[in-house]
Amino acid sequence: MSKVPAADNTLRILAFLATQRGPVPAAAIAASLGLPRSTVYHLLTVLAEHGFVLHFPEARRYGLGVAAYELSSGFSRQQPLSRLGRPIVAALVDALGESGHVAVLHGRDVVYIVEERAPRRPRLVTDVGVRLPAHLTASGRALLASLPPGQLRALYPDADAFEDRTGAGPHSYAELRRLVVEARERGYATEDGDVTPGFASVAVSVRDHAGWPAAGIAVTFPRENVPPAEWDALAARVREAAAELSRRIRGS
Repeated sequence: MSKVPAADNTLRILAFLATQRGPVPAAAIAASLGLPRSTVYHLLTVLAEHGFVLHFPEARRYGLGVAAYELSSGFSRQQPLSRLGRPIVAALVDALGESGHVAVLHGRDVVYIVEERAPRRPRLVTDVGVRLPAHLTASGRALLASLPPGQLRALYPDADAFEDRTGAGPHSYAELRRLVVEARERGYATEDGDVTPGFASVAVSVRDHAGWPAAGIAVTFPRENVPPAEWDALAARVREAAAELSRRIRGS
C-alpha cells in the first residue's frame, strides 16, 4: 500500500493513458484501475489544469496532454539510455574482454548510442551515431523479436525492405521471421558475419516498464575467439547486463 495514495493513483492514471490508442472515458479509467469514479474525476481535473491530460468534452473522453509530451521530450534530451547503459556495457566489456554496445530501434534501422571497445580489439563499424539495418544486426534482431508480429510485418512488407551489405542475412520476411522466432525462443539474438565478415555478435533486448523493447545490448567478437558452443554462456552475461539496464530505466 502506497503511503501517498493520491500520487500513486495520479501516476497510475497517466501510465494507463499512455498505453491507450486514443482518448478514453473516465469510467473506463476507473474500471481498469479499480478506482472510485469520483477519485478519477478529481485527479483528471487536476491533471488537466496542469496540462498533463486533455479533456475532449464532446466525446467525454480524456487523453494525454502537452505537458506529458514535454516530459517525454525531456527524457530524450537527457539521454538516459546512453548515460545508464555506458557503465553497464563498460563493466561487461571488462569482464568478457570483447567489445560491446547499446543500440535503439529507429524504423528498420538500429542506431548505436553506446560503444565500448575492448583493449586490443579492432575498431568496429558500430560507432556512436552509426545506423545499420536492423535485420542484419544482433541488436536489431533482438529488438525485432520483441515486437508483435503485425508490427514486424508492417516494417518489412516486401523484399525491397531488406537492405543488403555483404550478401549475408535474411532477404525475405519468411527468413527474418525464422530468425526472430529463434531469438525469441532462445532468449537472445545472433549474427555471424552479416555485418562484418569474420565477426559475430550476440544481443539481448532491454525492456521498458511496459514490456516494450527500449534498446538492445550486444557483444561483438572475432568469430575465432568464441566458438558457437560458448555463445549460450556469453549471452547469459549479456542478459544480466540487459536486465540491469532494464531495472535502471524503470527507476528501480
